[in-house]
Amino acid sequence: MKTEDNLKGRTHEHKKIKIKDREADGYVIPLGPVNLVFAVTGKGLVGCGAFNVNALDKYGYPACKAKARDGSGISTLDDLLRAEIDQSNEACSKSGIKPGMTVLEAIEKLI
Repeated sequence: MKTEDNLKGRTHEHKKIKIKDREADGYVIPLGPVNLVFAVTGKGLVGCGAFNVNALDKYGYPACKAKARDGSGISTLDDLLRAEIDQSNEACSKSGIKPGMTVLEAIEKLI
């Protein structure tokens, strides 16, 4: 589903990410010249490099951030799903998520 951003003519995107028989929610939110891209599950979040996962750790919320494997950046959900984990907070690490694993593997551990 896409929602029109009346100020910039850009759209917010929400779509279900299906992994095996489970789902996560994927979002793209335009922020000026960049997009905030992330996937949320019932247990945590996997996002682009704009997220401060250590700040979320203060609340015990599992979160990790990803980087594009080719260094190009993450601006779409497809980019996020092709990326790898760059950093995970302590709460997320307890779920077995570590740098270098794929975003899909991380999401699967959080759903």
